[in-house]
Amino acid sequence: MSLSSSQVVQKLWHYCNLLRDDGLSYPDYVEQLTFLIFLKMADELRASGKETPDIPEKFAWPALLRRQGSDLHGHYGISLAALGRRSGMVGLIFKGAKNRIRDPDKLRRLVVELVDKEQWTSVDADVKGEAYEGLLEKTAKDTKSGAGQYFTPRPLIRAIVQVTEPGILETICDPACGTCGFLLAAREFITSTHLKPTKREIVHQQLHAYHGFELVDSVARLGAMNLVLHGIGPVGAEAPPPITIGDSLSIQTPKRFDLVLTNPPFGKKSSVKITHEIGAKPQALVANRSDFWATTANKQLNFLQHIASILSETGRAAVVLPDNTLFEGGAGEKVRRRLLKDFDVHTLLRLPSGIFYAQGVKANVLFFDRLTLKMRGRPRRLWVYDFRTNNHFTLKNKQLAQSDLDEFVRCYSADDRMARRSTWLPHNPGGRWRSFTYEELLERQHCSFDVCWLRNDQLIDRNTLPSPSQLGKQIAVDLRNALRNIERAIR
Repeated sequence: MSLSSSQVVQKLWHYCNLLRDDGLSYPDYVEQLTFLIFLKMADELRASGKETPDIPEKFAWPALLRRQGSDLHGHYGISLAALGRRSGMVGLIFKGAKNRIRDPDKLRRLVVELVDKEQWTSVDADVKGEAYEGLLEKTAKDTKSGAGQYFTPRPLIRAIVQVTEPGILETICDPACGTCGFLLAAREFITSTHLKPTKREIVHQQLHAYHGFELVDSVARLGAMNLVLHGIGPVGAEAPPPITIGDSLSIQTPKRFDLVLTNPPFGKKSSVKITHEIGAKPQALVANRSDFWATTANKQLNFLQHIASILSETGRAAVVLPDNTLFEGGAGEKVRRRLLKDFDVHTLLRLPSGIFYAQGVKANVLFFDRLTLKMRGRPRRLWVYDFRTNNHFTLKNKQLAQSDLDEFVRCYSADDRMARRSTWLPHNPGGRWRSFTYEELLERQHCSFDVCWLRNDQLIDRNTLPSPSQLGKQIAVDLRNALRNIERAIR
């Protein structure tokens, strides 16, 4: 009998606590599970007569299962190194893999008592995927590991996917995919809206629909394993792996995508650094691409330009961006003006703080489409939903829920954006949804998209403050009292 997702997570987490006593961190534990569960699933597929990942018999699951003690420990390390040298999904998942479990007995318990007892391929895809994502999400809360940088809140991801409505035959890309949260949410949306896919649609979904780029090897393998758990990716060499390891900003791919969903890493500098002389301080590598509108070391602006360059003729995008990309001058202004010229920049979602694992982050989601000839003659507007003002969330006491974004989803009006109606009106100044013409944006300083109109209840109402003369008198009284106290103390 298969376990439920919560039971699987509980079981996996029980062993995590056991292995932490052996010095294994949360990310290391999840990484080792990635390897072991993949090998077990491959063996299950082979036993059922299905096409299996390209794993030599001497490194397959049964070879681990029949070993014990130091023999198992040594063979596991050798197997990881050998599989990391292979091609396809196998090589992607095991690239640079090492055995980080020091105690052979604990490795044996993990293999026999946890992984081998579960029939992973028979568990419903959504259940096992949910279980694995639950474990990854727990990993992100380990602030010492820094894993939280790879996670976007699931309710936000689902809301973004819901309004962008991925199609079953579309190509979907995340150029900073992390553990593939956006790609998996798109997959979930498609499977829930297309209950009887054709053979062509099934093949496309497995092999051609999803594309991710990830700079960090260890994160890419977690993403690849997560995709495998959801039935995405080639079994053998019938297609390239859905994830490319590398800096997507330096990859001028000829591929174009129908939908780009992403949350690029925050920070102003490029992830690539160069040093000109021995002892000199590393400098940010400025992205210098002929298809970029502006040359800058600002990583988010470069991602924004990269996303614009990889959209298909009818492509659309949703990208999470920090506040500075909305108002900075220089390269920022140049990029924003070019976006308004060549794209339909139609929606901005202002996000509250407290929803990301990195605290204090102020971010937004910008939605834009490739501008077609038909659109060019129409008046265009940027619709802004202010979800930030007077909304407060925390990761412990008040987490972001799916229902918190329901009003935004309704206002977005994905089925007919021409039917949008402002909830902000002169007689309803608390409305969170309102639009601004492109002319208004272009006239703002630096062509800023950073617009807000709601009153912040946390700020002091100036109308209730005392007059300057009253404040001055009170300050003088306080100073005289303080002086008397000092004189008494030094007598």
